[in-house]
Amino acid sequence: QLQLVESGGGLVQPGGSLRLSCAAFGDTLDYYAIGWFRQAPVKEREGVSCITISDGRTHYVDSVKGRFTISRDNAKNTVYLQMNSLKPEDTAVYYCAADPGSVTTAQAMCTMRRFPGYWGQGTQVTVSS
Repeated sequence: QLQLVESGGGLVQPGGSLRLSCAAFGDTLDYYAIGWFRQAPVKEREGVSCITISDGRTHYVDSVKGRFTISRDNAKNTVYLQMNSLKPEDTAVYYCAADPGSVTTAQAMCTMRRFPGYWGQGTQVTVSS
């Protein structure tokens, strides 16, 4: 059973940076699509950035393009989300999610065409001065 554990959240000033980590246990991520989602109070959960591990294809929501970068470390079985130029509107709980790559793609996952089957517990990101 795949388990996902997020870390790296915290409080940062506008314009600052954070790197979120999603460590996987119980299975290798080689054949999965992995995504970062976020949910702010009274807002719906949205896909932020997703990656298909097998071919490296990525998808980003428009609001983070040019500021966020998703990457993977196969040796550590971990996916990262580097967040730069953070804005107050980026404040949310960030979740890592996964689904087998055989049933989804990075774009399908991030646009919620298919709800991922595996989720982490979430990590809070607060952007405030």
